[in-house]
Amino acid sequence: MDKDDSNNIYEIVGQKFAEYLTVKNYRKTPERYAILNLIYAEQRHFDIDSLSEALTKCNFRVSRGTLYNTLQLLLDCNLVLKHQFGKNTSVYERAYNNDFHHHLLCTNCGKIQNYNDENLDSILKNEKIKYFTPTHYNLNIYGLCSVCAKKLKTKNS
Repeated sequence: MDKDDSNNIYEIVGQKFAEYLTVKNYRKTPERYAILNLIYAEQRHFDIDSLSEALTKCNFRVSRGTLYNTLQLLLDCNLVLKHQFGKNTSVYERAYNNDFHHHLLCTNCGKIQNYNDENLDSILKNEKIKYFTPTHYNLNIYGLCSVCAKKLKTKNS
């Protein structure tokens, strides 16, 4: 994504967030926008701890309460997605302009990778479910990443 695209995305998500905050009568604070901008600066998965660390590195200190409250607002206005990958920790990613993808999850180190497969997408999109109209779906594939698989193979040799 080039710089013009990312500026356009910031503008769009900033506007959507501002509209949501206005409609819900919430304050438009610099902290909320700093969190939004940081989330949309990169296309990656994050948890509350990594988000807090990234904000601190940017010399922007916010309380855990502000982080949780802002994430909930961003979830409510569909700008962030929340995943629970079988652990007690929630993992988030940006929702707007995020290409449809699946997740590969390493059961050893916890690494999350995005996975795209046009054939699989086509099958799932064209699947008809009786008495049900799907709006979206989520597919998670669990296994070992290449680094962990190599370590395990070396250990077992």
